[in-house]
Amino acid sequence: MKPSLAARLAALALATLATTAFAHDYQLGAIEIGHPWARATVPGQSVGGGYVKLSNGGTADRLVGASSPAAVRVELHTHEMGADGVARMRQVQAIDLPAKSAVELKPGGLHLMLIDLKAPLAEGARVPVTLRFERAGETTVELAVEAVTPAAPMQHQH
Repeated sequence: MKPSLAARLAALALATLATTAFAHDYQLGAIEIGHPWARATVPGQSVGGGYVKLSNGGTADRLVGASSPAAVRVELHTHEMGADGVARMRQVQAIDLPAKSAVELKPGGLHLMLIDLKAPLAEGARVPVTLRFERAGETTVELAVEAVTPAAPMQHQH
């Protein structure tokens, strides 16, 4: 039995809506802010990480800060491997965005650190974060909160 035209159109509409619902890229001037997301947290966890791909199609810029109503403060962080082989997070004052390049904020590397969370980051939620750039200005994006996935064990200290 062949599906009716109405059934095929309904399926196409649902697929389009699903794609649109999960697409959440943003543009600020020449900077594309792709797939901002965060890992879900558990009750009592006071910090969370925010991740995003920043693609700069214009002149050099820098991410100089961030804020969110979901946390007391948001810091820019990086991971560094110490001489003792232990990975440590360190706050950075800015993240450089060279002209015509991309920088990915990801687990184990550069990231946003949401500190003193006001509530757990629940899977499926969207968390507003305002990103401040030195030249482009600021824009608010939503971090899509995704499920925690098992990661390789890693020694970690703040």
